[in-house]
Amino acid sequence: MVEGYGRSTYRNDYIRFLIYSHASNDETINHLEKIMILYPNFSLEFETLRNEYNTLCGKNNIYKKWVIENWNKNNLQ
Repeated sequence: MVEGYGRSTYRNDYIRFLIYSHASNDETINHLEKIMILYPNFSLEFETLRNEYNTLCGKNNIYKKWVIENWNKNNLQ
């Protein structure tokens, strides 16, 4: 997201990096789920992390939608 914000002068670049951020978040959730299967003794700790990443993913998605819908309305060009 930070790299995308550095390119926020270009709307489509910014949105692209928000999409990358969302995809990276999903990938991290997938890795955490694999760890929970491979190391059940630590699954409670990793479940907490997974839940936090799920929350972050939702917030990222809401923000991405806001940028797409409001870019020109708020002179964010």
